[in-house]
Amino acid sequence: MNSRVPATRTMGIWQGRSRRKRTGGRLRPIRKKRRHEIGRELQLATVGTGTVKKYRVRGGNRKMRILTATTINVYDPSTKLTRNVKVVTVRENPANPNYVQRNVITKGAILETELGRVRVRSRPGQDGVLNGVRIDADASAA
Repeated sequence: MNSRVPATRTMGIWQGRSRRKRTGGRLRPIRKKRRHEIGRELQLATVGTGTVKKYRVRGGNRKMRILTATTINVYDPSTKLTRNVKVVTVRENPANPNYVQRNVITKGAILETELGRVRVRSRPGQDGVLNGVRIDADASAA
């Protein structure tokens, strides 16, 4: 019996043109697949121990992807100060209501922090940092 365990095989993610028409008919391929049409698997940022993943993008540049985050840079409009505070949980997420149960952080998500409620203004999957604006300050001032 072979002691080597085979690597799991998954299909590659490809973001090229479909091989089918909207009507269901077949489209003849113009060319083969290209490297720039490769996609990446979905990796959502969640609340947890802070981990960031670096990956290479077009032109040899690097992007940072937050996998888990414990803190967020919060700008307070009333005091005009920015502080780094601890994230407690995700309260709302307009991208997907199921993300609230899973504590998934996306741009526009509303997080509960030590300072109060904060709306995320950065893109965790591309920026590598979490930035947000405090929204409780607006409600308490009015």
